[in-house]
Amino acid sequence: MIQLKSMLNCIDNSGAAIVECAMVIGQKRHASIGDRIVVVVQKQRDAGAAGMAAASGAKVKRGDIRHAVVVRTKQKVTRRDGSCIKFDDNACVLINKSGDPIGSRINGVVGMELRKKKWSRILSMAPSQA
Repeated sequence: MIQLKSMLNCIDNSGAAIVECAMVIGQKRHASIGDRIVVVVQKQRDAGAAGMAAASGAKVKRGDIRHAVVVRTKQKVTRRDGSCIKFDDNACVLINKSGDPIGSRINGVVGMELRKKKWSRILSMAPSQA
């Protein structure tokens, strides 16, 4: 359940580490797995030992406003077969306005609910689905 001011981990390699939800697109209530939201980048991912050269190659900077897709939530999600799934954190993947992911790699598990919401590009980039 993602709402206004919720903090999410960004699990792609776009350059953002932590983002904050600014708006849920298309509905008045909260967002769940597979929903599109507008986020503000709160914290950039560390460049590591490479220094400023790698930081300038980041696709997003702190304060940028971007669209994202929710891929994991702490809130329990019940599936049609009766099973329930709950993740340890809230996570998202940054996308552009046309719906293509900004990063080229996804780190971590994503929910299978993305399949019925037509986010097959994100599912194919993810290492595994739960």
